[in-house]
Amino acid sequence: MKTLTLIIALVVSVNFSNAQETKTGKTITVTIENITNNNGSVILGLHTKDTFMKGQGVKSAESKIVDGKITVTFKNVKAGSYAIMALHDENENKRMDFQENGMPKESYGMSNNPMSYGPPQYSAAKFELKNEDLDLKIVF
Repeated sequence: MKTLTLIIALVVSVNFSNAQETKTGKTITVTIENITNNNGSVILGLHTKDTFMKGQGVKSAESKIVDGKITVTFKNVKAGSYAIMALHDENENKRMDFQENGMPKESYGMSNNPMSYGPPQYSAAKFELKNEDLDLKIVF
């Protein structure tokens, strides 16, 4: 009887702890409205200075395109400096494709929408996440 009571108490406490999901950070909601077609999907990466242009970010997301638009939310993001990179992966090969001259074949964009010639720079795309949730718009 003592063991049964202990098991029931353990099950109930586990269920209550799972039901009370704690929010440990803020949200960043990204909207892209000018996607040229609905082919493929859009891949987004949330990056720190250490991960920018070096592979996967600290968080990533992928969204199907509906009527040339996507909205993605990164949840539970800790305060800090970040940059977001987005790629319209039209052929769904999970990478950016390039022309023979090195120019991208697929649309891409970054937070702050910098207009740059050459490789993307973290300093141009970086933003601060502080005490409030953020809504960002990226333009391809």
